[in-house]
Amino acid sequence: MNPIRYFTLVVFTTLLMGVAFPVGKIGLAYAPPFLMTGIRFVVAGGLLAALVANKPRPRGGKQWLQAAAIGLIQSAGVMGCCYYSMRWISSGESAIITCTNPLLVIVFGTLFAKASYTGRQWLGVAAGIAGVAVTFGFRVGSIQPGTWIAFAGAACFAAATLLVKRWGPAFDMNVLAAYQMLAGGIALLVLSAAAEHPVFIFTPASVAVVLWLAVMCSVVQFSLWYYLLRNGDPAKTSAYLFLVPLFGVFFSWLLLGEKVDWYVGAGGALICVGIYWVNRAKSAGSAAHAAGRT
Repeated sequence: MNPIRYFTLVVFTTLLMGVAFPVGKIGLAYAPPFLMTGIRFVVAGGLLAALVANKPRPRGGKQWLQAAAIGLIQSAGVMGCCYYSMRWISSGESAIITCTNPLLVIVFGTLFAKASYTGRQWLGVAAGIAGVAVTFGFRVGSIQPGTWIAFAGAACFAAATLLVKRWGPAFDMNVLAAYQMLAGGIALLVLSAAAEHPVFIFTPASVAVVLWLAVMCSVVQFSLWYYLLRNGDPAKTSAYLFLVPLFGVFFSWLLLGEKVDWYVGAGGALICVGIYWVNRAKSAGSAAHAAGRT
């Protein structure tokens, strides 16, 4: 792929990931979090399913269950926690915490998948953990409930990443994206009916928020991300995930006027460094392995 095209697409994709946080918080003025997120993913999943209707669907009950499980963890778990956390914390803080998932992948992979990681990757995890502590000014006693909810979302994100790595090769990735979003969206609508007062306030602004989240931050974002993973070096592409919390904090300031304290910026920077180290170490390891086989 042309380097300029690659860089432009990867920055645009991570920008969409980051801007979803403040736009989602704007949407909470028109609907409760589970309802807003459920509508987003049902619309996005339906649109993407229509676009990939000519591609192979999941085969047999096992693959349908796998797609549904990924949807429950990724779309419902991650974004449900993310939006719900913003009742207590800023969208910038939610972006920073939720985007620690590449660091948690290392921890979960070691504990549950018996994966082996380099010392540099573990240094990245340590830098990320330090960044989380700095982000909240070491105020352990005054951490908001939204902080723990955002951490739960990051844990769901890490778990979903490991499941996609294990089950994903059997699927067309765009098809998997479509049906996991549908499954997650339906689960969130059921949860909303049980736990919220599910009222959506129809205004031009609320419809614009849903369409932006569904089309740009879901269909376009997923499609571009999978395109980049298929047509470039996946490890190199994943290294750019450090941009997501930066974009999240920047657009939270730009769109919502959220104040960014110095320690939030410093902690976010440490988390970004940790994510970068984790993924660059993976990239270097992949390159060395490939060189050894030539």
